[in-house]
Amino acid sequence: MSLWLNSYRLLTLRGSVLRRVPLQGAVSRCCSSVQGDVRVRFAPSPTGFLHLGGLRTALYNYIFAKKYGGVFILRLEDTDQSRLVPGAAESIEDMLEWAGIPPDESPRRGGPHGPYLQSQRLDLYHETAQQLVESGHAYYCFCSSQRLELLRKEALRSGEIPRYDNRCRHLQPDQVQEKLAQGTSRVIRFRLEEGVKPFQDLIFGWNRHEVAQVEGDPVVIKADGFPTYHLANIVDDHYMKISHVLRGSEWLISTSKHLLMYQALGWKPPTFGHLPLLMNKDGSKLSKRQGDIFIQNFQRDGVLPEALLDITTNCGSGFNTNRLGRRKDELISEFNPSRITTHSALLDLEKLPEFNRIHLQQQIEDEEQCRLLINDLRGHIQQAYAAEIQDEEVLHEDYIRRVLQLRKGHISFLKELVNPVYSYLWVRPSFSSQQVAELTTEAQHIASLVLKLLAKRSEELSVDRLNKDLKALAKQAEATKYREVMKLLRLALSGLQQGPSVAEMMVSLGPEEISLRFQKLLLLSDKS
Repeated sequence: MSLWLNSYRLLTLRGSVLRRVPLQGAVSRCCSSVQGDVRVRFAPSPTGFLHLGGLRTALYNYIFAKKYGGVFILRLEDTDQSRLVPGAAESIEDMLEWAGIPPDESPRRGGPHGPYLQSQRLDLYHETAQQLVESGHAYYCFCSSQRLELLRKEALRSGEIPRYDNRCRHLQPDQVQEKLAQGTSRVIRFRLEEGVKPFQDLIFGWNRHEVAQVEGDPVVIKADGFPTYHLANIVDDHYMKISHVLRGSEWLISTSKHLLMYQALGWKPPTFGHLPLLMNKDGSKLSKRQGDIFIQNFQRDGVLPEALLDITTNCGSGFNTNRLGRRKDELISEFNPSRITTHSALLDLEKLPEFNRIHLQQQIEDEEQCRLLINDLRGHIQQAYAAEIQDEEVLHEDYIRRVLQLRKGHISFLKELVNPVYSYLWVRPSFSSQQVAELTTEAQHIASLVLKLLAKRSEELSVDRLNKDLKALAKQAEATKYREVMKLLRLALSGLQQGPSVAEMMVSLGPEEISLRFQKLLLLSDKS
């Protein structure tokens, strides 16, 4: 049960104050500089691979840390040993690094507050649980799985939400000692109490959930000796000195429970901020069963990490502007936590190609990033056309750079340039005398005109200049209309009847290659 204390909230950011604002609707807020050490964490469970929802949570934590000169931590919550997916732990950190939001402390990088795998921190959880038992805030529970299942079925039969009935809370000390001495299977449960204090959430404002009224006492140490999320996350957040917890809004209801544990242990809790959920554009839940939401799949499909970060923030809130094409440094500078709303973020993946097109263009225009794209594209070319390449010149840096510069803004993904429509860039085309004859009887004359034009244009070719030259050239054909002339030139250059403009094709290929292709047209015309 949630209790809204009033219609205004006061948001605090570790020593800074955000002004009071209405809870409902989009609001304008201001944020002063955060004081003190900011330490935030992304704490996924390696029971699966990183998906868009997880990436978005990690991204907001990363941006928050970098905005306020803090530390971004990756902690892997691998206490549910039965559901661990082999390779998932390594892949999660791989994908954060690929996305350009690497953690400062992590299982791989280490750090002053490790280990960063929960399975390596079991002694700490047991020590804390024992402290709770000794102080009377937790107790041993010996209920069998069969009894718990009966309780669940009975609740469902009665139309109620299943909950533990707190039976073992009332065991006498001698009964507990007897069962412990017998080695009876047991868990440790935390004793929920009524009278939860309200807390200020950075996003949802004043909040309170009387968990004791709707839940049974939660398990904090399972029968296998591993902690549950509820205990492990507060222990780790305390000892890792986490200042702000930014996590999904699905955890909002559990926060009062966690605050009861902080209170029982005498620890100061971090500041909480619960991010609205990332949803499909129709408002349905973003499901892990959708194969296309895993980050590895985006990487495989040639999506740029910058485009992925851009689209996942563009569909949400928390920034001073909302425009396409924002790079990571711009996301950090424009981040404003007081602008995060409670509304779900609706993700439209159909717009991803447009985001990718914009970021690809930006990278082509950047000298250093363009060099990386050239190497990447070279690998795609070799993989697609290795046995067919007649001239190694097409693999040279200057040639590939020229192609990228001419096609920027026209392609959404780098791999498009090895599609059949662009094969002429890497492999000399084949065409038949019949194809030529269907267009004109003046092929030899037109080919000669092109070769003369190339000889005349000793300076570097340009698209604008060539467009004018080709219009003038077409007028020199006696029986062939401009349209057929262009079709013939396109056929000789690419073997196709579609693609970029003829002028752009010529600039891409360069004078020497154009000459070779039109010499071939001359020879073909001689034989016909």
